[in-house]
Amino acid sequence: MIFIAKVVKRKVKLLNGAAFGRMEAALYTAEARQRVISNNIANAETPHFKRSEMLFEELLEQSMGDSVSSLAGKTTDARHIPIGTNSSNLPASQVIIDNSTSMNNNQNNVDVDREMSLLAKNQLRYNFYIQQINHDLKMLRTGIDGRA
Repeated sequence: MIFIAKVVKRKVKLLNGAAFGRMEAALYTAEARQRVISNNIANAETPHFKRSEMLFEELLEQSMGDSVSSLAGKTTDARHIPIGTNSSNLPASQVIIDNSTSMNNNQNNVDVDREMSLLAKNQLRYNFYIQQINHDLKMLRTGIDGRA
């Protein structure tokens, strides 16, 4: 069984801020990573199957760089030059296939123990993202309602 993960960029945004955009993209990536890791585990005994891996956090770090600007301009026309950080400049998640290694005689490179630990790590990330988004929404609701 061969599985190809598609990460669909969602049109619906939680809120317009760059932080919410990054958190939303990380949440959707964690969801897609769950499918990729599950696929690796399901194909652990498939001959010639090569494991896949989802990249997002590394790409996000590279795109953010060392300089973080607090100034952000609003573009109302496609010809405008973006100023500062912009949530639309988030990197897309990438699925990469590890073709360089083999663990078994059947050329499969899936280590089930490693995949299970990656699955647990991904679950912790997903839970963190959900908690952070819920906290931010609660703070927004508190600010709107004007009570604690």
